Amino acid sequence: MLKRLRLGRWLFAAVCLLPVLVLLLLSFSQQWAYPFVFPQSLTTEAWFYIFKPDNKIAQSIFTSALIAVCVASLATAMGFFTSGVIATHRFKKHLLLMAYLPFVLSPVIFAVCIKYFFIRLQLAGTWSGVILAQLIIAYPYSIIFFISFWNRRMQQYQMLVQTLGGTTWQTFQKVIFPMALPMLIVGFFQCFLISWFEYGLTLVIGFGKVQSLTIRVFQYITEANIFYASLSCCLLILPPIVLLWVNKKFIYHKLA
Repeated sequence: MLKRLRLGRWLFAAVCLLPVLVLLLLSFSQQWAYPFVFPQSLTTEAWFYIFKPDNKIAQSIFTSALIAVCVASLATAMGFFTSGVIATHRFKKHLLLMAYLPFVLSPVIFAVCIKYFFIRLQLAGTWSGVILAQLIIAYPYSIIFFISFWNRRMQQYQMLVQTLGGTTWQTFQKVIFPMALPMLIVGFFQCFLISWFEYGLTLVIGFGKVQSLTIRVFQYITEANIFYASLSCCLLILPPIVLLWVNKKFIYHKLA
């Protein structure tokens, strides 16, 4: 029974890793035509292209990373404090229901609906417009994610500190922040990945001027450049792998 369980885990891991290995192989390929099972030739040209000056992939990585960090930082901070207010509000259920509204529509349809307002505000086709558009998705998600932190136990801790004469700042500094730190890191990671993989909002609100890595992947696919598309996909899935490892190594046990 134990051997079957281990074999099942290895098979599951192999199935999950197979698409990544295919992408990695494609990124090192130069020619791969039917009916050959494996590439006819391998090269590191695509990977060295990243380090060339003024290359499009490196610029897209920088754009995606900067936008994702801004969105994750703002969404995590605002979502954490907003969820604290909602947790003790008498209309908690109604406010939480409103937080789910941005997820009713697909990102592309949602982006088309709000596109007019971004054009009128002259935010369409700009970094700030893309960041704001992604915040409309990441901010409600952050509220939903952090609402469970403000449970009855946390409220009792806050009342205890206030009873002992602690100020609001001392309550936050000595009690709330240390207890929330692991959850804040996970929330930041989650919001970062939402922004990192976002395509619909970035395409529609960015007008194609904000060239994120996800948009670059689809451009290479449209151009039938499977080798650069595979390289971009490998770079696209690298942050989730790193964040998953960091979460498993340093944060999971703290939350548990």
